[in-house]
Amino acid sequence: MTLLPQTELTAADREHGLRLLIIEALFSGGAAALTSGVILTAFALHLGASNVMVGILAAMPFLAQLLQLPAIQLVERWRRRKQIAVFASLIGRTMLAIMAALAFFSGTTALLIFLAAQMLLCGLGAIGGCAWNAWMRDLAPEERLGEVFSRRTIWLTVISLVLGLAAALALDWTRAGSAARNGVFAAMFACGCVTGLISARIVAMMPEPVMPPAAGRLELRALLSQPLGDANFRRLLVFVASWQFAINLATPFFTVFIVRRLHFAVSFVLLLSVASQIANILALRLWGRLSDKFANKSVLAVCAPAYILAIVAMIGASQLGDRTMVKLWLVGLHLIMGATIAGVTLASTNIALKLSPRGSATAYVATNAITTALAAGIAPILGGLLAQFFAARQFELVARWSSPGGVLTLPVLLTAWDFYFLIAGLIGTYAIHRLSLVRETGEIERRAMVGQVLNETRRSIRNISSVAGLRAATDLPGALLRDAQTRIRLKRAQQARTRPMR
Repeated sequence: MTLLPQTELTAADREHGLRLLIIEALFSGGAAALTSGVILTAFALHLGASNVMVGILAAMPFLAQLLQLPAIQLVERWRRRKQIAVFASLIGRTMLAIMAALAFFSGTTALLIFLAAQMLLCGLGAIGGCAWNAWMRDLAPEERLGEVFSRRTIWLTVISLVLGLAAALALDWTRAGSAARNGVFAAMFACGCVTGLISARIVAMMPEPVMPPAAGRLELRALLSQPLGDANFRRLLVFVASWQFAINLATPFFTVFIVRRLHFAVSFVLLLSVASQIANILALRLWGRLSDKFANKSVLAVCAPAYILAIVAMIGASQLGDRTMVKLWLVGLHLIMGATIAGVTLASTNIALKLSPRGSATAYVATNAITTALAAGIAPILGGLLAQFFAARQFELVARWSSPGGVLTLPVLLTAWDFYFLIAGLIGTYAIHRLSLVRETGEIERRAMVGQVLNETRRSIRNISSVAGLRAATDLPGALLRDAQTRIRLKRAQQARTRPMR
């Protein structure tokens, strides 16, 4: 095993690297599932984090992406992508061991160490990710990019769902603030550290082709000037910035709202996250078909308003009195958000690529990524400050109906988080307005797009309820088996052809 790039890569080397790429997904996905997202927020709350600290934690992964700009210069100058990716992974994942030890401490010092460790982890992850992306683009053959990374995505999703459920059960069996809860969090981050280091070891075993000669020095000003001078793309950037600001103002604090305001267990929040991921996976194929058939903007015109309405509808959870109804309400909202964010993510990425002129896609995509990182990074920090402001304020609206039979009074009490979700909804509405100004060929009216969604959904339900649909639901394992058998037969045939004649 060497960390140096190889001047020549044989077909066998490349295939070996692609197999390791899929295996590595199990370990990197496991590390992320056990130490990020809802679990990271829950751990911060366990240590006593304030709303501002939760906002800073949510902002770190986005703001860290800005380090990809100097990372590009580092990759271009050093030209050893494997070394950068491996070293960044090793040092960054070691921070998870520090976080695991912090599970047994509390107070300001523990929180500051936790924030510093997370900051270093995110920063090194962004630098390593820059080198990793450039390396994978050269390792995987262009005609197999979709196949390889779709398989990798499937395994990442599966391991995330499995470990998410396991984490929910582990947290459900322990009491908040107990020594057992300390042990559960410590075990999660320790396991995340171990799986992350195994991931780095597998990455070190993958071959790296030598980078082609440098085309010249990359100037940031020259990189950004063309997309910022494109009027239609600027309109898209305004939509992206306002949209990312709106959703990242609210979504990082769902865990805080559900745990502290609604008094549900962290395990329930993890189950909501799993439900959202399942809805995301199931809806992704539908949005992909519709974006290819019509336009990405048409998909956004349906998904974006639905997602914003779901954020505002979180207010309903604090108005309902029955705990079972609140649970059902939250599950329904997370299913809607999971399904619609799949369409928003897919379509917003595609439309940025579609509006990028041939030969300048790198500059346009980089500008879009910088805009996303800035908006999504600033929003949670400001959101944490707003949450602190509204915590001591409330607004009560009373609706009174008088009749000969008596008086019916319906009080509506808006508390801290209700204000918060309303503000996110208003900014999201502005983002949707900005989307209407973007021009894309092939777009259709929102009403027509809703009709297409309903038709596709009815078709899917009919297929599932029929014998053919039941057969299709069981086709995946069989298809995988047949695919594996075909590859084995092909490999044997190739070996037979290359075997010397006696």
